[in-house]
This record gives sequence, C-alpha cells and structure tokens, in this order.
Amino acid sequence: MNRFFSLEDLRAACIALPRPDTGAADAVAERQGQLTKPPGSLGRLEDLAGWLAAWQHRPMPKLDKVQVLVFAGNHGIAARGVSAFPSSVTVQMVANFAHGGAAINQLCNAAGAELDVISFDLETPTADFTQSPAMDEAGFIAAVNRGYDAVPDDADLLCIGEMGIGNTTVAAALAAALYGGTGEDWAGRGTGVDNDGLARKRDTVDAGLARHADVLTDPLATAMALGGFELAGMFGAALAGREKNVPAVLDGFVSTSAAAPLALLSAGGLDHAVIAHTSAEPGHRRLAEALGMTPLLDLGMRLGEASGAATAIPILRAALACHAGMATFAEAGVDSKE
Repeated sequence: MNRFFSLEDLRAACIALPRPDTGAADAVAERQGQLTKPPGSLGRLEDLAGWLAAWQHRPMPKLDKVQVLVFAGNHGIAARGVSAFPSSVTVQMVANFAHGGAAINQLCNAAGAELDVISFDLETPTADFTQSPAMDEAGFIAAVNRGYDAVPDDADLLCIGEMGIGNTTVAAALAAALYGGTGEDWAGRGTGVDNDGLARKRDTVDAGLARHADVLTDPLATAMALGGFELAGMFGAALAGREKNVPAVLDGFVSTSAAAPLALLSAGGLDHAVIAHTSAEPGHRRLAEALGMTPLLDLGMRLGEASGAATAIPILRAALACHAGMATFAEAGVDSKE
C-alpha cells in the first residue's frame, strides 16, 4: 500500500508530524518521584522511561513487541572503489541473515526482538551520484513507502539498521550535504579501506556535492540525489514510527544519516528516536552532535546491520523494568525524603 505518491506528498507528512503524549510523560515523572530511590538516581534510565511513554502514547510503556528492521541495498558509487569489499557481499550477507548466521541474528535472539530484512533489488544498484541523481522520484518514493509499510502497527519499539556495500560513503555525502563540510570532514574508513580507498571516498563525496549543489537546500531532494534505496527505506521507517506511535532506535552512521532529513524538515522531527551507539566511523559522532542527540552506548562498534540498536534494547528493557517493577516509598514502607 502506497502512503506517499510524490515528493511534495511526502514533504507535507514530514512537516505535519504527530506530537508526543505529554500527559503520559508527566505520569511517568510522577511515578518516578515516588519510587524507592533518590530523585534522578537512575539517570538516563528515568528519561528513557518517559520517552517511551510519550511516544507510545501510554502512561505505562511496554516492550512486548520489539521490531528490528534491516534494509539492504546496493550503490552505483561502489564501482568507484570506495569499499574494501565488493557489492556481491550485500547479497551474501542478506543470505546469511536468512540463515541466522550474522551478528544481528544473535543479538536479536539475546534481546528478545523480532528481525525482518527488507532487501531491495540488489542486482540493480542506485546510479552513481557523481554522474546523476542516485534515484529518480518514483524510485525514491517507492523505497520510502516500502520502509514505511515494513513497520508493524502493533510494534512497541522499532530498531532501524542496514546492509549495503558503499553506504558509509553515501552517509558521508548526505551528512555533508545536510550539515555542511566536505568529504574529508565526514568520510571514514568504513569497511576498512586503505589510504587510497579513503581518498577515493572523500573525492566521491566532494564530486557528489558539486554535482548536486543546486538541490542541497532541500533535504528530500538531497536524500534522493545522494542516498540509496535502503536509506530511503530507513527514512520511511523512521517516519512510520512517528506516525504509528512507535519510538525508534537508530543504529549507526548510515541509519542516522538516513533519518536526519526529518530533523531538518520539522522542528523536533527526530524526537521520537534515540541513537543506539556512537559508531567508530568518525562522522557519526559529528552527526549526532549536529542533531543534538546523545547516543546510548559507545562500544567502538562499526558493523552496521542494526547491531548497535539491538545491543541497546536491554538498556531500554532495564529502564522499563525499573519504572514498572520498583515499589513506591509507600508500598515498601520506606521513609521518603522530607
């Protein structure tokens, strides 16, 4: 089912985003003040409980259905030697996901999360964005719609990740276009390219920025010109989370770059999302700072495939367990602060 039919149709939805349930957040804050602990002593866990409530639109949040979505796509710019691995690895890793052999399969099992892999036509990569827009409008909108439709209406939490050889170059180009800078500022070693490969990545980003300079003031046109099918899918999923009252966890550099246009299209456009971890890819820390977001974890991870997001799920479960399960001062017969 198509939710959007044109770039302007999509833009209208991105501007008129649903707001949080402040009453639910207030109820969490009131309960937190009665629990058997000094005020604020659980730190960010308390904030996360309120965040879940506000965006689930329920005063007592739940995490019964946690959905991890991994979007896979290939990129025309991979032919420019920007990755240490060939594009065939995207196909092979999607098969590995299906057979349960990847890190994300193990992390989902450990975190009690459901995994769904949304694979675009891996034999048909995007266009080389140094020569033309990566996608035309129809292809971009179709990918956004597919990402939007992948989010279950009954999910309590959404984790968004990706697989796609070359996509850290794409993420660097998007981040540079949205927040300024050059390939040198944003492009890192990704899958482990050598110095020559890093130079090719930076040159590719700069060439893309120059080729599409006339559209870079428009976040959606920028995503269409410099992005990829899996990034468009992640954008659609992030938007669906907002519209379906499902808080979202963004994985690393690529998924954060994919969702970033929402923050520029509407004030608070990513307030329903948290960043799972600070990727070892250097541009990610810079992008998180530009978005004003503090990642939950910093473990030196750079795998992608929603691995950081899945690793963060137990943190959110801990926040909910304390909020829902702790006794109040009155229930425990403990004297509260005077």
